[in-house]
Amino acid sequence: MKGLVCKVCGYIALDGNREQCPVCRAKNVFEDKEDAYKMMDFKAISGETEKKHIPSFVVVRKRGLIPGADYIDVRVKIGEILHPALPEHHIMEIAFYIDNKFIENIMLTSDINPTAVIRLKDGTKGKVQVIESCNVHGKWFNEVKVE
Repeated sequence: MKGLVCKVCGYIALDGNREQCPVCRAKNVFEDKEDAYKMMDFKAISGETEKKHIPSFVVVRKRGLIPGADYIDVRVKIGEILHPALPEHHIMEIAFYIDNKFIENIMLTSDINPTAVIRLKDGTKGKVQVIESCNVHGKWFNEVKVE
């Protein structure tokens, strides 16, 4: 998919904002890329490639210990088949967005299974989008609607 990519850190601007990168804070460093990330309809050489890279979601609503402090956990696992966590092949980062606005970037090493959780305030609505970055196969996108 086509996207705006920061030339300094690789962040993808889903909202089209070209002014300042929210991750590295560099200004005016975005470029259009035809192959910024892949989605579920990407035709991989091996069926396993897609299954190891597309982010999958579990949305869990929880009651907090304090009345009125309920929350929504959005749990992400990279791949229907667990992605390798090896020095030569691993997920480097997981970036979270809500309705195309960047909210969090989680950096990973090869010592960590590629999973992450963000905790949203109760009542948050919209699409939670994730772009993961594999050091071998590039960036992959998926989204889930939170209501």
